[in-house]
Amino acid sequence: MMDGWENFFLGQLGASAALAGLLFVAISINLERILAESDLPNRAMLAILLLLGVLTMSALMLIPGQPAAALGGEALMIGAIVLAAGAVIETAAARSPRISNRVTFAVNVVLFIAAAAPYIVGAILLLLGSTTGVYWIAAAVIFSVVKAVVDGWVLLVEIHR
Repeated sequence: MMDGWENFFLGQLGASAALAGLLFVAISINLERILAESDLPNRAMLAILLLLGVLTMSALMLIPGQPAAALGGEALMIGAIVLAAGAVIETAAARSPRISNRVTFAVNVVLFIAAAAPYIVGAILLLLGSTTGVYWIAAAVIFSVVKAVVDGWVLLVEIHR
């Protein structure tokens, strides 16, 4: 089932680990400013959570000989954690009186849903025995990295504007 996917997940494992390290550096450089804004600590946590999800899912996908149901269960667990934590964070952000740009907020929510929901779809497909679930998990991995990089950019660069 995983024929041809090893390189993808191996690459994502390394990339997500490196990006998480860079994100920790960005947060530490701007910690005072991040803590001064009510919504930025949660945004930083969501970016780290997304990268941790990619790192964990990629590592699990590389374990040889796992049946599709095991991969589906793992993806369901990771997807549920990311979706639940992110939903709490995005709901808190939506209630914040500081939202000045609704379009930017909506883009953030769409990117988050694009990052988290494919884990669930992929997990269900794998649990049902369809190997196409791996493609959905790959989409979750890619969108998670994109969302984390966007959040990292805000935490490192946009915070100074």
